[in-house]
Amino acid sequence: MKAQTNFDVIVLGVGSMGSATCYHLTKRGINILGLEQFDIPHEHGSHWGQSRIIRKAYFEHSDYVPLLQRAYKNWKHLEKISGRQVYFQTGLLYFGLPEHQLIQGVQESARKYNIKIKELSEREMKSTYPRLKIPDTYKKLLEPEAGFLIPERAIHLYVEQAKKNGAVIKTKVKVLDWEKQNNGILVKTADAVYSAKKLIITAGAWASKLIPDLSGQLRITKQTLAWIRPNKPSLFKPGNFPCWLLAEENKRGAYYGFPVVPANEFNKSMGLKLAYHFAGATTDPDNMNRKPSKKNEASLIHFLNTYFPGTYKSTIELKSCMYTNSSDENFIIDFLPGYNNDVLFATGFSGHGFKFASVVGEIMSDLATEGKTRLPINFLRLNRFKKNS
Repeated sequence: MKAQTNFDVIVLGVGSMGSATCYHLTKRGINILGLEQFDIPHEHGSHWGQSRIIRKAYFEHSDYVPLLQRAYKNWKHLEKISGRQVYFQTGLLYFGLPEHQLIQGVQESARKYNIKIKELSEREMKSTYPRLKIPDTYKKLLEPEAGFLIPERAIHLYVEQAKKNGAVIKTKVKVLDWEKQNNGILVKTADAVYSAKKLIITAGAWASKLIPDLSGQLRITKQTLAWIRPNKPSLFKPGNFPCWLLAEENKRGAYYGFPVVPANEFNKSMGLKLAYHFAGATTDPDNMNRKPSKKNEASLIHFLNTYFPGTYKSTIELKSCMYTNSSDENFIIDFLPGYNNDVLFATGFSGHGFKFASVVGEIMSDLATEGKTRLPINFLRLNRFKKNS
C-alpha cells in the first residue's frame, strides 16, 4: 500500500507545543501529519528534564493569566482522557525583595485575577521550611495551587491521544525544506515529499532554521540543569516541600527548583533539581556542546549552600538544554506573513513556555481551522515588534 503523503495540516516539531497541537487538531477531525526529527520524547530540545513548574500568578506579565487558567483546564482534560497524572500540586514559594519584578508581578497578577497567594511570616518559614535561610528583607509568598508537570509524560500522552484520533506521527524525520505552491504547502524530507493545506511550525530551537525570516527575533541559548543529592532526601519529597523561585538582590533572572520527583516511566528519581532562569551563552541547536559548564555547577552549588545550608551532599547529574529566546522574552504565536494564513508558528518560549503547551495546542488548532481564536493572544502576535521598532 502506498504511504499517505497528502494531509489537511502538517505539524513540524512534535515536542511540547507540537504534540498538543496534533491532539487538538485530531480532536476536531482534522487529517494531520506530525514530523519530528528525533524520538518522542527526547532530550535534544527545551522541554524535558523530569519536571516543569506551572503557576498562575504570573510575574512576567498578567496578560498570561487567562491563558494559564485555560492551560490548567486542558491539563486536567489530558489527565481525564488518559487516566494518567501530569500535574502535581505542590505549591510554589516566591522569594525576593518587595520591589523586585518577581514579587511585584506575582502580587499584581494575583490581585487582578483573584489568585490565592499567602505571605509567610518569619515564624511560619522557620517552622515549615527550617532548612531554608532566606534574608529577612525578602518577601516570602506561597502560591498553593502551583506545582509541576511531567513534560515527557505529557508529550507522550498527547501523541498517544492524537494517534488514537487518527494522526500520522513520524519520528527521526529531518525536514529539508518547505514551500508554498498554488495548491497548498509542500514539505520535503530525505524520504518523501508531503503536501497539506496548512503548515504549523512548532520546532522549538529549530524554528528559526525553518523560518529564516524570524532569525533576527530569536536567540538560542544553552542552559544548565542540576540534580543534587540532598543530605536528608525525605525533607524534599512532594508533600513535604514545594517548588520555589528566588530572585537575588542585584542579580538578573531567578533561581528555581523542585522537590525530589519520584521515578516515572521516563526518568529515574534524580534528586533535588535546580537551575538558573536567565539566558545563557548563544548556541546553535545543531552544534551545541552538550557538556555542562563546571562554572555553572559551582554557581548553583554556591546558591544552594547560601539559601539551603546543609542540604548539598553531592551532584548526581548535570545536563544542558536550550532556551529559544524572543527579543522581549514573550512568546510569538501568529500566522507567517505572506502566506495567506496557510503557515502558522509558535516559538520564542524563552524558558517559561512548557506550562502553556496544553493551551498553545488549542490556539494553534483554532488558528488553523478557524483563522482566529477566542483566547487572548494579541500581546503575543508578531506585529508587536514593528510597533516597538
